[in-house]
Amino acid sequence: MSMQTIPVLETKRLILRGPEPEDYPNFKATFASYRSRFMGGPLNAYETWMLYAAEIGHWNIRGYGMWMIHDRATDETLGMAGGWFPAKWPEQELAWIIWPEKAGHGYALEATHAARRYFYDELGWDGAVSYIDPKNLDSIRLAERLGAVKDKSAASVDGHDVVYRHPSPDTLRSSQIADAIEMEISHYADPMFKPKGHALD
Repeated sequence: MSMQTIPVLETKRLILRGPEPEDYPNFKATFASYRSRFMGGPLNAYETWMLYAAEIGHWNIRGYGMWMIHDRATDETLGMAGGWFPAKWPEQELAWIIWPEKAGHGYALEATHAARRYFYDELGWDGAVSYIDPKNLDSIRLAERLGAVKDKSAASVDGHDVVYRHPSPDTLRSSQIADAIEMEISHYADPMFKPKGHALD
């Protein structure tokens, strides 16, 4: 799949596009920072370059991958969200990361919700998991807000992660999970909205 054929997803506040070379500096800064500690980082310059090359190559190998999240109003990048299934991964994963200075505005929720809908509706996925470091409480909360539940019986990547299983397409269609997510996203889209407590992605 060429970069020209990667689908573009649009939401209330965001545009999701395939990763481009010009998006690399923000990616590099994030994966060299403490923010990436739950995703194998911080990484050195070579490791970061190799991971970004893998992000781009994943689209060609798998036909899907991680989108770069752009602000609709400014076009600046905010993070990444999408599908991830490298070699030795037990199952197809929904993953996300938000740049440190952009956290706490619901961008990961909005982007991952859109990505999951695309994978379910357009690619026919019958489910997905998220592999999360058990100390990464922000991502655990986000997975739960997406309707995912801990699956203790599922195989982990390396034994050091917990597996959160996302609701199936049928469950999403027959429950109020999607409606609750849409309502939360609409709150974040309100410029007057101030989330209570600890900032969440």
